[in-house]
This record gives sequence, structure tokens and C-alpha cells, in this order.
Amino acid sequence: MRRLFTGLFLGVVMLTSQAFAAAEVGKPAPAFTATDSNGKTHSLSDFAGKTVVLEWTNHDCPFVKKFYKAGKMQELQRAATADGVVWLSVISSAPGKEGHVTGAAANKLTTDRNAAPAAVLLDEKGTVGKLYGAKTTPHFFIVNSAGVVAYAGAIDSIKSTDSADIASATNYVAQALGELKAGKAVSIPSTQAYGCSVKY
Repeated sequence: MRRLFTGLFLGVVMLTSQAFAAAEVGKPAPAFTATDSNGKTHSLSDFAGKTVVLEWTNHDCPFVKKFYKAGKMQELQRAATADGVVWLSVISSAPGKEGHVTGAAANKLTTDRNAAPAAVLLDEKGTVGKLYGAKTTPHFFIVNSAGVVAYAGAIDSIKSTDSADIASATNYVAQALGELKAGKAVSIPSTQAYGCSVKY
């Protein structure tokens, strides 16, 4: 009986670790397919040869609001897009949980906030979030043109909800994108993400 319990316990641990197996910097980005707010399907492979930003977001999270209310997330999205980067916002909030939205609501948020992602992916089952190990909102993963994870972590260096801190913080995402554009290695490829927990 004890052996059976141990086996069951190990099985649960293995399933849990697999469910939240994070994407690793320096390794190929996990392949995924997801549907956006307009009902269109996107696969990571659709963007082969391009740099892709995955932004985990939750409009109700104060850490997310910090950047959108200040217009800084939108600025970053537009600057990246102008450089040929594909910016995908990902909502992994489950139905009934904070931050969950319908496609129409997601589109309204994009319009109201003057945001500029290439698409908003609705990940209600948390499949993509758990595949990448997204733990907070915001949480960023940058996939380079070779399909390798080049950056994973926080948007910037100051863990606060105060928009006044944005100007004095190091924006890791902007820095990584600038280095990739210049053909350089990302100098800070991994940081500790901060924010609200993803509401799986």
C-alpha cells in the first residue's frame, strides 16, 4: 500500500512539474497554437524567422495597469512592431477568474487602451501559459528569429505598481529587443518576473 501511495505521489509530482515546465532561455521555444480575440488561430511556427514577444496580461492587475495607464506598454508595442517584431498579448485567466475576457471584451480593451499587439491570444485553459511557465502578469518571453527563447522574465527592474517608477527602471524587454535588433546577444536574458499571479 505504501509503495502504491508513493507511486501515486510521484505521478502527481511529475504531472505537476510537466504542467508548469517553463520555457528555457537558450533553448527552442515551445510550439503552440492558440485562438485570438477575433477567432483566428495562430501558431508560433507562423512567425518563423521573426522575433516574437509573448506578453502575459490581465487588465485587472495593478502591475499591468501601471504600464497601460502610463501609455508605456503601448509605446513598447508600437516600437517593437515598427522593427518587424510580432507582439502577442496572452490572457490565460480561466473563466470566472480575474482578468478573464471574451473576444469582444478583449478587442474593446485593445481599442480603449490604444494598445497595439499583433493579436490577443485567449488561453482560457491555460495551455500556453503552463507550457511556458508564465506565473505573473505581466510576464514576458521573447523568441528570437531562430526560434530560441532569448529572454524570459519581468518587464523592468522596479517591482512596484507606481507608474512614477517606470522612468528610473531598466526596461528589460526594450533592452533585449534593442540588442536583438543590433545582432547582439541579450545581455540580461533572464530575470524574476513580478506582478499578479496568473489566474489559471
